[in-house]
Amino acid sequence: MKISRFRDLKRAGQGAIVVTVLALALAGCGRGANGTSTTGTATATQAAGGAAVGAGTPTGVLNGGPKGTPKAGQEGRMVKAGDKVSVNYRGTLDDGTEFDSSKGRAPLQFTVGAGDVIAGFDQAVTGLKVGESKKVRMEAKDAYGERRDDLIVNVPAAQAPTGLAVGQTVSLGGRPAVVTAISAESVTVDANHELAGKALTFEVELVSIDS
Repeated sequence: MKISRFRDLKRAGQGAIVVTVLALALAGCGRGANGTSTTGTATATQAAGGAAVGAGTPTGVLNGGPKGTPKAGQEGRMVKAGDKVSVNYRGTLDDGTEFDSSKGRAPLQFTVGAGDVIAGFDQAVTGLKVGESKKVRMEAKDAYGERRDDLIVNVPAAQAPTGLAVGQTVSLGGRPAVVTAISAESVTVDANHELAGKALTFEVELVSIDS
């Protein structure tokens, strides 16, 4: 699986979620839970608020290219909050399953400390110099948070649109959610991130400091 974004979405209140579910602003109705933007190949950059660096010759060891080199005047400079950086990364779960990687893609570009990425990723990059890498394991609280029961919503079937199916992805006020159960009485929607409640390990390589 591929993660959609390196940040924990802002938490809407339960009431706001219910209202949105009742309005059912569907995003990608008819596509499976693993066939939407929640699992796309370039999603880690796009939905994070970061941007993909132009594609071309791979840069960085993790991406199968040469190690990044600092720009003139940046020799010895360490990443700090406010820096715009480009990084390669590989993310795995505790059982070794790879859930995302920049390999074969452009490096991830984001501003450190700006909320573009999850807190643990910001922390992992801070203090690195261009060409350096680090492997860090972060608990769920520093990644996508713990799973929350209040983000699992039951909607009366009479208030849901026709044509829904288990596994479809809907949008709850901009938050992706998955339809997990349908009965004659209700539709159950889960807005927890797919990696919520999981510890994550990242190999991170600093390709460049861009500003």
